[in-house]
Amino acid sequence: MSLKDYTVLAFIFWNVFVFITYGVDKQKAKSGHWRIPEKTLLWESILLGGLGAFLGGKIFHHKTLKWYFKASWYLGIIIDIAFIYWILVVWH
Repeated sequence: MSLKDYTVLAFIFWNVFVFITYGVDKQKAKSGHWRIPEKTLLWESILLGGLGAFLGGKIFHHKTLKWYFKASWYLGIIIDIAFIYWILVVWH
């Protein structure tokens, strides 16, 4: 496998990890346990995890009422699209 392939796999695994993070935080919220800080969830979505955060938020119905989470999801998705474009078109 090439470095490009590893980069794509890392991107996919990161988004799966972010998705799982949203699910874990939702479960912790339901059970009243220690929570994952909002800063962490926001940074995960902006740092190439926009798709995972968006899907996690929608599927787990978590943080969907907070405007700044929606903004970070959409910003993260835009960053994800730019990154995917860079991998597929620009990186030779």
